[in-house]
Amino acid sequence: MSAGEITARTSVLADFHSAAALRHRRWRHFKDVGARYLMALGGVSTIFAIVLIAFYLLYVVIPMFYPARIEPIAAYPRPGVATTNTVYYALEEQKEIGLRLTADGTAIFFKAANGEPISEKRLSGDAVPVTAFGAGDPSQYVFGFGRADGTALIAKHRYEVSYPNDVRLITPGLTFPFGESPIAVDAAGKALRALTVQYDGDAATIAALTEDSRILLLNLEAQTSLLRKEAEITRTETVIPIEGRVTILRLDVEQRELYAATAEGFIYYYDISDKSSPRLIQRVHAVPGDASITSMEFLSGGISVLVGDSRGIVTQWFPVRDAENNYTLQHVRDFDSQTAPITALAPEYFRKSFAAIDAEGKLGLYHTTAHRTVKVQDMHDGNLVRIAVAPRGDAALLEAGDGRLHVIELHNEHPEVSLQSLWGKVWYESRQQPEYIWQSSSATSDFEPKFSLTPLAFGTIKATFYAMLFSLPLAVLGAMYTAYFMSPRMRNMVKPMIEIMAALPTVILGFLAGLWLAPFIERHMPGFFACLLLTPAFVLLASWLWHLLPDRVRVQVPDGWEAALLVPVILLAGAVSFSLSQPLEVLFFGGNMPLWVTNELGLGFSQRNSLVVGVAMGFAVIPIIFSISEDAVYSVPKHLTTGSLALGATPWQTMIRVVLLTASPGIFSAVMIGLGRAIGETMIVVMATGNTAIMDLNIFEGFRALSANIAVEMPESEVGGTHYRILFLAGLVLFIATFIFNTAAEVVRQRLRVKYSNL
Repeated sequence: MSAGEITARTSVLADFHSAAALRHRRWRHFKDVGARYLMALGGVSTIFAIVLIAFYLLYVVIPMFYPARIEPIAAYPRPGVATTNTVYYALEEQKEIGLRLTADGTAIFFKAANGEPISEKRLSGDAVPVTAFGAGDPSQYVFGFGRADGTALIAKHRYEVSYPNDVRLITPGLTFPFGESPIAVDAAGKALRALTVQYDGDAATIAALTEDSRILLLNLEAQTSLLRKEAEITRTETVIPIEGRVTILRLDVEQRELYAATAEGFIYYYDISDKSSPRLIQRVHAVPGDASITSMEFLSGGISVLVGDSRGIVTQWFPVRDAENNYTLQHVRDFDSQTAPITALAPEYFRKSFAAIDAEGKLGLYHTTAHRTVKVQDMHDGNLVRIAVAPRGDAALLEAGDGRLHVIELHNEHPEVSLQSLWGKVWYESRQQPEYIWQSSSATSDFEPKFSLTPLAFGTIKATFYAMLFSLPLAVLGAMYTAYFMSPRMRNMVKPMIEIMAALPTVILGFLAGLWLAPFIERHMPGFFACLLLTPAFVLLASWLWHLLPDRVRVQVPDGWEAALLVPVILLAGAVSFSLSQPLEVLFFGGNMPLWVTNELGLGFSQRNSLVVGVAMGFAVIPIIFSISEDAVYSVPKHLTTGSLALGATPWQTMIRVVLLTASPGIFSAVMIGLGRAIGETMIVVMATGNTAIMDLNIFEGFRALSANIAVEMPESEVGGTHYRILFLAGLVLFIATFIFNTAAEVVRQRLRVKYSNL
């Protein structure tokens, strides 16, 4: 090129103010600014999305912790004859119609909004006075009147719903399972002073206290045959001996247990499964000597009995199996938020909640499982004498001592939620002791929901521990070797292969773990554990033999390719281990190692267990930890390693004392990201373990993690219900745990980075 051409070219290149150069710079500036703002927008959007998720979780969870509210709706004189005492109140499901039963045997249906009577019926039509009253389980709508001639009337209140002209119409009425004629309870004709009754559609049981202090047990069972159109009533009559002055009788809804409270403060607990031969199981002193029992009712389900006393304390009792497998009545909980004598108790129909009223006009709302006083509020200046709770637990009727009836609304959506019920040990009905249990649903109506998150959190920690125990050494040590000792060509093959593992769907890993790996490990358990021992031994042996080889043989293998020679060694170790599995099982474990683990070690064994989950989740976590750790080790400046080697350090000394320290912030970040990945894993845990919410460190037992529980139970939960919100709470716990781990990891990483940045 001539001098003139060079000068011309230089002038062209140096013309920065030409139109083309200006357009180029403007376009480049536009791209730079666009990229900068796009990256900023992406970062801000990510943060915003995370914060939005956190706020939505809180939005769903917080209503569980709202306080209960009691709102007065109306107050009016009690319907019907105001001078006649009331023995019972009830509300129908829509809380539109109430029922009042009076001491003279009259049933009055009325409008709950204003007390206007709808219908009235005198059940005891003759001149025989009513002397006792008893109601069955609220959900069964049955009640009975005891009379002065030793007879009783049994009836049920019912509510028929129709929609004439598309308007809901509720028609109340009474039915008589055994006819409107009185039923003879006491053949001697003595007056009945206390009564309790239960009826399940086929059989009825009546327990009555006569005026001469006898307890009579009468069972009525309707039996039909092909030859008769009418049912034949079978009677079973028994006299139950008892000491003390009985004041209250109560039958459970299954008609298998009878409780009798005495004026001396004792409770007699009878097994009446065999109606012809009742059996006294236990007599307990339920209150201190200076107190008396003022009320007693069964909790929903008929397992627990609530006892209110003159001190204003309500106690919960239920039968528990002792060491000899016999039931004994146990005092489980106290509710002492009220100070005046408890005048009446009203359990909810389907939840383990109840209401209590006292002589000072206070209403208390409680939940037994949560051991929680939900609300205590003054409702009247004087005494409260009667209470009825609506079937849905959202309304109640209160009768005051002055004869006025108060209608209130109850806003008490999540009484079962408390720190104790979510994280502490709870003594559930029919259990021998307080326990951590998650069991959110059941097919029985007497079920007590068990919402303890502790076993789920334990399962999450257990899954994470075994996954990290399996993956951490392999991933970190593999990353160190790949980045520092392996040849570049081999590294370019190994690293992408391991990173591709991260793209494998975890549902595939879970599927393989549950259907192939779990049965394989169960069949070859001795071989699996032998593989863990023999593989390192084979590697060490191969390394020792390698160093015994002549130099002319070893130099044939290029530097950094030695790891390829270990592949057949590891495969050989696995083959030898699993070929020895059956001989080892026969020699040491009687031919069945899982059975030996159960019988000899006393450990439970499940095919889908923590060992399987640890291996499967380890394969899911390894690529993440390996990739980030390998990049951190490979990014260590070369002048540090060459300087260390030049000063006489060996490659392994350089790795441990220079490279590892310099790369420690990145390795630590990799470990924490892998930990977060393991904590949130769902599908592997769902498919590769038994999903049993148990707390056991045993590696051969399964568990249930928080994430797996959300995946399994969210589709069947009621939107807005307690179960639904607790599942969101589990998600919030996972979110907070991940946030804490990531924050701690970033703090530690920054400190390590500052500490070793000057190397």
